[in-house]
Amino acid sequence: MPTRIDPTVSEKMQKTVNDDRADIIGAGTPEGGVGICGWILTALAWLMVICTLPFSLCVCIKVVQEYERAVIFRLGRLLPGGAKGPGIFFILPCIEDYTKVDLRTVSFDVPPQEILTRDSVTVSVDAVVYYRVQNATISIANVENANGSTRLLAQTTLRNVLGTKNLAEILSDRDNISTFMQSSLDEATDQWGIKVERVEIKDVRLPVQLQRAMAAEAEAAREARAKVIAAEGEQNASRALKEAADVIAESPAALQLRYLQTLSNISAEKNSTIIFPLPIELVSGLLKK
Repeated sequence: MPTRIDPTVSEKMQKTVNDDRADIIGAGTPEGGVGICGWILTALAWLMVICTLPFSLCVCIKVVQEYERAVIFRLGRLLPGGAKGPGIFFILPCIEDYTKVDLRTVSFDVPPQEILTRDSVTVSVDAVVYYRVQNATISIANVENANGSTRLLAQTTLRNVLGTKNLAEILSDRDNISTFMQSSLDEATDQWGIKVERVEIKDVRLPVQLQRAMAAEAEAAREARAKVIAAEGEQNASRALKEAADVIAESPAALQLRYLQTLSNISAEKNSTIIFPLPIELVSGLLKK
């Protein structure tokens, strides 16, 4: 049974092609067609192909890969129907020219940029950008070099965005900065047929003097915290000693046991310390006098 094409689908496809042509610079300017000379040259090209069959097929038949598209120009004018591919397509010799466009995702490193932040700190920042061509026809017809233009725009966007941030925001809020850069680049390159998929900030390099100042500040903060912790420990220890002294004062035998325990600890170690025990009662008598 013959396959029936839904008129609605056909209309949508035609509308998509028309929208793509509307986005192309100069597509809406009437030029009066190719003219009589164009039709004559087209007829001569077809005649040459027919007369040189089957050898002309080696020149006329071209193949593009699954991830490629071919944008064809005939006598300098873009052929209707958009880009061709993937697979086999046919071109006329001498009057048609085509350009292959790779649709795969491309990544490139943004060179380190010297940026002055909002709080007057000079930092060096580099990033990586992932993008792909989403409309092969527009990427060829609207911009001379879509890849080079995207790279230059990424450098400018990186400088403009980070120039409005503080150093603390750049160091701690990379995810939001990357998301904002991705949306800005995607919006700017949409008219070039480019889709920016992802932007990531790789490294933020600080000046050596600033690194030393930040290290000194962090070290001072750590020392201050250590002193506070030591003071709190001394305070807790003094409270514990006071409580222990109160308990020993209530029971004189406890002091004697503590004295014996201290002697046991000292004698367990191998040292040359000589201990002369002194009766507690003698000390108590001296204290009373």
